Amino acid sequence: MLARQRQEVILDEVRRTGAVQVSDLVVRLGVSDMTIRRDLDTLAHRGLVEKVYGGATSLVGRSTDEPGFEAKSVRQLAEKEAVARAAAAMVRPGTAIGLSAGTTTWTLARHLDDIPDLTVVTNSVRVADVLQQRGRTDRTVVLTGGVRTPSDALVGPVAVQSLRTLHLDLVFLGVHGMAERAGFTTPNLNESETNRALAQAASRLVVLADHAKWATVGISTIAELGEIDVLISDEGLSAEARRVLTEHVAQLDIAPVPETEPTGSGQEGTQ
Repeated sequence: MLARQRQEVILDEVRRTGAVQVSDLVVRLGVSDMTIRRDLDTLAHRGLVEKVYGGATSLVGRSTDEPGFEAKSVRQLAEKEAVARAAAAMVRPGTAIGLSAGTTTWTLARHLDDIPDLTVVTNSVRVADVLQQRGRTDRTVVLTGGVRTPSDALVGPVAVQSLRTLHLDLVFLGVHGMAERAGFTTPNLNESETNRALAQAASRLVVLADHAKWATVGISTIAELGEIDVLISDEGLSAEARRVLTEHVAQLDIAPVPETEPTGSGQEGTQ
């Protein structure tokens, strides 16, 4: 079993039971104590579990908890890259697109370099900076006004008003979480209203959400599962999540994630 696969098993168990013990995982996964501790270190560094003596516990999150951009930018890097590449393949020259704030949409912005004649509307200072730095003379970048959130989104009445008169070919929406009953959610009420306005401007609405967003619920719903046209996630998405999403979402695209094994000696690194 590869390291990423082991970590997914561990994370699923933490989410299911609330805590795991190193000794139990050693028996279940058939690897050494040191290997399990490295896996827990990786998951803790990604902000997915909290390490405790002898194991790890789930992070107790509230529906209003909103990580900052820097905190989110180190999570699921390979998955976000895979999702962003799949999203960029949907963008055609000469179109008008919208990008919400978020680290996955920011990653997508970095994959748009070779697409000419784009008009991009965004409520993200970070996304706008990436697009402007490329120096393309055939690109128009429209940044909404608004009040800045911890995740570097511009939100509120000014942002909403600027979006209500727009008509975009594609809108790519990053989300805080997704769940069967709650739909696609955010921990920020003002951001939810702004994202709804951005979604309503779309001829086609695409949500970008890596597998770790499943079963995470923010305080406010942006859209129900059935209200979007395409969801792009990664191959770490569980079978149960795929079943639920396939029942509700018009199109579910799974982006393959290249295997990246940690360097090291011995046989454990290939398990």
